[in-house]
Amino acid sequence: MGIEWLKPEVFFGSLLFALLGVAIFWICFVIVDKITPYDLWGEICEKKNVALAIVVGSTAIAIGLIVAAAIHG
Repeated sequence: MGIEWLKPEVFFGSLLFALLGVAIFWICFVIVDKITPYDLWGEICEKKNVALAIVVGSTAIAIGLIVAAAIHG
């Protein structure tokens, strides 16, 4: 493998795809937050709704996997 990852085009390409993945993940998570009928932050933090936290966490993992697979190709 060598030091191919030190080449500027490889490094900046990886950085670009990482930032793109984070941006897509954030947009998808905001959409999920908007379509839910209640305030996710208030339910999870203030009311200590563990079941909702598990569902939101698993949704975040699923969105992350989909974004990673789409970017990886």
